[in-house]
Amino acid sequence: MDNRPSRHRLVRIPSSRCEPPGQRRLPKREIGGARVRIGLLTEGGYPYVSGEAGLWCDRLVRGLEQHEFDVYALSRSERQEAEGWVPLPPQVSRVRTASLWDFEDDGMAHGRRARRRFAECYGELAAVLCRTAPGNSAAYLERASGGASEGESALEADRFANALYGLAELARDNGGLPAALRSETAVRALERACRAPRAHRSAREARVPDLLAVAARLEHALRPLSLDWYEDDGLGAVDLCHAASGGTAALPGLLARHFRDVPLLVTEYGVRLRTHYLTEPDAPPAIRSLLAAFHGRLAAETYRRAAVITPGNTHARRWQERCGADRAKLRTVHPGMDATPFAETGESPGYADPHTLVWVGRVEPAKDLVSLLHAFAEIRKAEPRARLRIVGSPAGPEGAAYLAHCKGLAAQLFPDEADGPHAVGRNPVSFEETGGPELPSRADAYGAGALVVLSSVVEGFPSGLVEAMFCGRATVSTDVGAVVEAIGGTGLVVPPRNPRALAEACVALLRDPERRERLGAAARARALELFTVEQNVAAFHGIYLEILSSTPVRRVVFDDTGEPLPFAVTAEAHVPGRWTDPTAGVVARGGPGWATDAPVRATSPASATEGVR
Repeated sequence: MDNRPSRHRLVRIPSSRCEPPGQRRLPKREIGGARVRIGLLTEGGYPYVSGEAGLWCDRLVRGLEQHEFDVYALSRSERQEAEGWVPLPPQVSRVRTASLWDFEDDGMAHGRRARRRFAECYGELAAVLCRTAPGNSAAYLERASGGASEGESALEADRFANALYGLAELARDNGGLPAALRSETAVRALERACRAPRAHRSAREARVPDLLAVAARLEHALRPLSLDWYEDDGLGAVDLCHAASGGTAALPGLLARHFRDVPLLVTEYGVRLRTHYLTEPDAPPAIRSLLAAFHGRLAAETYRRAAVITPGNTHARRWQERCGADRAKLRTVHPGMDATPFAETGESPGYADPHTLVWVGRVEPAKDLVSLLHAFAEIRKAEPRARLRIVGSPAGPEGAAYLAHCKGLAAQLFPDEADGPHAVGRNPVSFEETGGPELPSRADAYGAGALVVLSSVVEGFPSGLVEAMFCGRATVSTDVGAVVEAIGGTGLVVPPRNPRALAEACVALLRDPERRERLGAAARARALELFTVEQNVAAFHGIYLEILSSTPVRRVVFDDTGEPLPFAVTAEAHVPGRWTDPTAGVVARGGPGWATDAPVRATSPASATEGVR
């Protein structure tokens, strides 16, 4: 069955989840806890097949089957939308999507008052960005955390928030702002802010092409302002919003809190401001600094309004604190990974080859395979029987070019060796992919060697390293991202871009099989204790109830005579059974042409009915 959503129309949904407004029946389950309706906010992830963080969200949703999920997804590309969705479990009651990759003029001729109000709000937003635009991350973080002037920083934070919510209210009253955010008015407001006396030096250097690029990027990031997700039949009907990342994904949660007072939970495995600095080092200074200021201000406002913030690791937590997150709101929740595919490898003793090192992952420059190859050249001098198996596929065109470069370097460093003049030589370095007869799965790849190596220079949470730990393998890793937090004391860690240190650590473990075995067993025990799906799901279940237990009831339920029922909806749960809820109907509302309201399609045609139009 085609699982792709159709744009601009409702999709069939199961009749069991399509009740008349006000008489929605919750699925009857024997549950031991409270039932919560969660608005799951994603960007480029779940429920799309090619979503970067889709797997984590899918595990969370399937693990919390006692709750109900409404998914609000922002797509990043036409290809992502064309590939469709992953199969959705019954607890996903509705999916609404909006595009971040295409642009359609809203076609609305706003009145003079609306245009003047837009110029005021956008001008205020631009002025705050230009005054706080950093030349580097340290300068911004010092200013954002109050290093320059605590009172001034709080004032500018309030000005940013007022401008942001002013634009949101204007978009709600006028049917959206996509065209206005790209208009000449927006560009001129940016230009005036950049030329103002208090503007940062990098902002004053902005030229017209820079201003056009910044205006386009801000429109992209602010596109959720124009969505019709914030009414009583949308995010206003959920008990809490859970943003699967910060930045643009969290913006609908901010607006649901602003318009409907819905509590917000934010989960981040990587902070957007840090990602901006890592992914755009060569951008013009004006563009880089203005966008960094925006991401920093949006992050600070998100942290200020969120009820709870759950970093996925200590590294992300430190960035959140530097960006203004209150420590009292922070709860570190490590990502949950499925240990089942690696159980057989982890439980089986011995190695396929005690002299083989394995690297597993996506091939891209950030993985620094060049340093790994130079380190392996040193390893071969000390251990001539050593082999290196690089297992992974390239990440896009850049990854393909990098893979070709690494293969050329390996051929140069390790000429094919042969036992005699008539024998065929074999290079000690091999480049492979999983899915073939030799390595059918990632578990087989980890099990093919005695030692797993990670050589990255940039890393968030090292999921590949945790997979190796599930397999009971000793590891040698570079000290980047959350590597030390994940490894603990169960592996060796060396500085990044240091082939000699990497080689020495690998040789030490290759020569000591008993130590490898001890480290591998300890790594497996640590991974099973801290990084499984079960611990992740249990943590979020507790956090959901913690938030709602301290959140006042926002919706009043009335009986047939119009009298309020004060105990019909508890602060932390829905009551199973038939109940009256004026916000439960699925209604298609008018909105921008690039937004789609798509309740989940039926599992079989016989059980489907048309959605309410």
